[in-house]
Formats: sequence, structure tokens, C-alpha cells
Amino acid sequence: MAKVIMIQGTMSGVGKSLLTAGLCRMIKRDGYRVAPFKSQNMALNSFVTKEGLEMGRAQVMQAEAAGISPLVCMNPILLKPTDHTGSQVIVNGRIFGNMSAREYFSYKQNLIPEIKKAFRKLESVADIIVIEGAGSPAEINLRENDIVNMGLAQLVDAPVLLVGDIDRGGVFAQLLGTLMLLTREERKRVKGLIINKFRGDASLLDSGIELLEKKGRITVTGVIPYMDIQLEDEDSLTERFSKKRRGAIDIGIIRYPRISNFTDFNVFEQIPEVSVRYISSVEDVGQPDFIFLPGSKNTMSDLLWMRQNGLEKAVKDKAKIVPVCGICGGYQMMGERIWDREGVEMGGSMEGMGLLPVVTELQREKVRRQVQGTVNQLEGIFSTLSGLEFEGYEIHVGDTKRREDVCQQDKTEAAFVTGSGKNVYGTYIHGIFDKAEIVAALVGALAKKKDILLNQREWMDYRNFKETQYDKMADILSEYLDMEGVYGMLREAHIK
Repeated sequence: MAKVIMIQGTMSGVGKSLLTAGLCRMIKRDGYRVAPFKSQNMALNSFVTKEGLEMGRAQVMQAEAAGISPLVCMNPILLKPTDHTGSQVIVNGRIFGNMSAREYFSYKQNLIPEIKKAFRKLESVADIIVIEGAGSPAEINLRENDIVNMGLAQLVDAPVLLVGDIDRGGVFAQLLGTLMLLTREERKRVKGLIINKFRGDASLLDSGIELLEKKGRITVTGVIPYMDIQLEDEDSLTERFSKKRRGAIDIGIIRYPRISNFTDFNVFEQIPEVSVRYISSVEDVGQPDFIFLPGSKNTMSDLLWMRQNGLEKAVKDKAKIVPVCGICGGYQMMGERIWDREGVEMGGSMEGMGLLPVVTELQREKVRRQVQGTVNQLEGIFSTLSGLEFEGYEIHVGDTKRREDVCQQDKTEAAFVTGSGKNVYGTYIHGIFDKAEIVAALVGALAKKKDILLNQREWMDYRNFKETQYDKMADILSEYLDMEGVYGMLREAHIK
């Protein structure tokens, strides 16, 4: 049976996801079969496995770091928020139903058998499992029926590394306060403390660490410097939305309230000549060279939001002069009408943006599949993509078809659907731009339009780029994390 270790944090955003990935890469480099696990994840960025099952992208990133294919058993429960108080609950990659926060809190203990089954399945492919917690284990109002922090640690008898974020300030209070709010049995599980995101002279921490270890009675296992790592982060806490970088080519992405799978655009951030901006108001639109309408967890609601704040009109005006591309929910919005006869979202129907000759019928059954093929013949600035091989995945509720009087072809036979203006495009395929040839053709066309020379020698396939980031992170952790101590914790761990 696999050995286990668990990373928990003093709060959300302390770096648990990246540290889990980094630990997976370090253990892999030491020759072990390693896999990530998170019993419950809340995220709108998701992925589809080869089996057509849905899971959180954080565990996909960690699986890549571990050098193995993503498996849904790495993330048996995925919560996708639909509003401020409710979520779509996905169990083992399939929709279980929609629940309010209160309903889910009362029900989640019933999902423990599914968590156990997923964990046992993961044991069959791993020598070591690195578990990621969620939020903080010191949320005392949520301690009852916990299935993702100390409740899970007890379930699988895992030693715990507790992580605090010094970049936010108050890291000693974070760590000591968390330990104080744990029960005696829970504190016994904490075998090491980690101070994450440190900037400056680490020797200045010596007296604080000495007092922390004395008061907490737990060893500090590592002081990790702030890592300039360009990988996926938790979507609810991402700093990408506030990043401002000027590039010769300006890509604007509409940031509606239920934006999902904005990982589709991470690849563009690696190109020096490109800036990626997230737009949430008409004032933010500016003069982009290209506009994306990304995925949405609630297409009709987000389209209504755009309509009410003026962004719909702004995008339609820009579509006359710059290319606009919708992906998944954004693609649905760009059509002529969205029907919701089954009450999947708001019910009834809604007029679309009218940029594409398609109509969408929302359906309760979710489409989940990986896809690959050759980009269909396109016109306009995207014509350079025609004939290129692509791969990606679809994950959506809704069937989108072209109008019969325009084309009999079902959209699933083509990578992109185009509008009559030759400047608008729609696709259901997430991750289609990750391939070097696809993104090079797209950005190259934008550069040609602006008469800009690109230094493509610095580019690399996005998958290869991520590999460099996993290794970079592992190199840093190997220097600042006491791996001998971590392996000691693993040797002492056992499964009940």
C-alpha cells in the first residue's frame, strides 16, 4: 500500500497546490511512483480525462508534475459554483446534482465511501501519494463532517505538513493560531511547518522560527522563497486577472462573473510580444488586437451581465475591426439564440449576440470528451490555422448547431465555426491553443497584421514549457525543503 503525506494550509492561497506539484516532481525524480490526491476541490477550471470524466485542473497539473496521466480518482469530488450559495456537485467525474452550501454540508459524509474507493484505486498506481487539503483545517464551524482536511488525514492516517504564507504577513500568527484551534489528536498529525513565499534574507527569520518551534513544538521543515513559477493557480484566487503587462499584441479576455477554464489562455502569457488582459467593464476594453469570450459556468447569466453593463455592444462593435473568438460558453453566447427548455440555467430562451449563425439548446446531459483532428478550412485572420492538427477536450452542457439555411453541418465536425464577417470564430475545444503550431499560426497572423516581427526562437510547446516549470520548482524545493525529514515522515506513515 502507498505511503502518504498531506499538505494543509493556514488559509486558501498559501501555495498548497504548487507545493503539492513540486513535491510530486521531487519524489518522481527520486525514482518513486507518485500521485496527487485531493478528495474535494472547488473550481471552475476543469479537465476531461481520456475516459470522458471531469476533474479539477489543479490535480491535472500535479499529475503532470508526477509524470503520470490524470485520473479522476485523484479528485473524486469537484464542486463547481453556480452562484454565491450553491454548486454543481461532480462525483467521480460525473454530475451528481446541484446543491446549496447547506445541503452539501449535511450530505457530504455520504460521499466518504466514494473517497475511500478513489484513494484505494490510486494506491494501485503509486508508491507515494501526496494529498492536498483545502482552505484551512482550523475552520472550526466546518470541522464536523470534514472530508478534505483533518477528517481526511484521519481517514487515511496521513502525516501533515502545515503551510503558512509569509507574503501576506502574520505567518507566525497563522501557523500558531491554526495549531491552537486544532484538537489534540489533530495537532499530533502535524509533523512539520512550512513558511512559504519568503522574500529577502532568511537569516532575519531565525529568532522567529526558534520561537515558533518552541511554542508550536513542531519543527519548521522549510522556508520556501517566493517562486516565480508560471503554472496554473487556483481559479478563485488567481492573480492573473489583475496582472498588467504591455505587449505589442494586445489580447483581451472578457471576465464575466462565472468565467471558467481561463487556463485556455495561459499559453499566450509565455510569448514576450503578447499581453493578456482580463476585461470586466466597458472602460477596460481599450484597443485590443484580439478578443476572447471564454468559457462560463452559467452562459445565460453571464451573457445577461454583458448585456446590462454594455460589454456585449462593445464586443460586437470591436468584432467589425478585430477578430473575436468564443470558446465553449463564449461560443454559445455568440450565436443567435440560447434555448433552455429543461431549466438547466435560467429557463426559457435568450437572444444571443448574433455574431455566429448557430443556435444552442442547453441540455442536462454534459458532453465530456477529448478530441483531436485537423482544423477545418477557415477564412479571415484564422485562415493560417487551416489544416493544422489539433487536440483538446470538450466539456459543456448544450448542443450547438448551425442554422439549416446556412449549413447542414453539425458543429462537432469542425474545430471552428465562423461568422459571415470572416472576423468571428467559435469553438467548443478547450486547450486547442496549447500546441505550438496552433498558437504560432494565430499570433503570427496577428503580428503580420500589425507588421510586427516575432522572435519565435524563444517559443516552445506549452507542454514542454510546463515541464521546465515543474523542474524549476523541484530544484528550488530541493534546496529549501528538508526532504530527509519529509521522507522520515513517509517512513513512519502507515495506512489503517
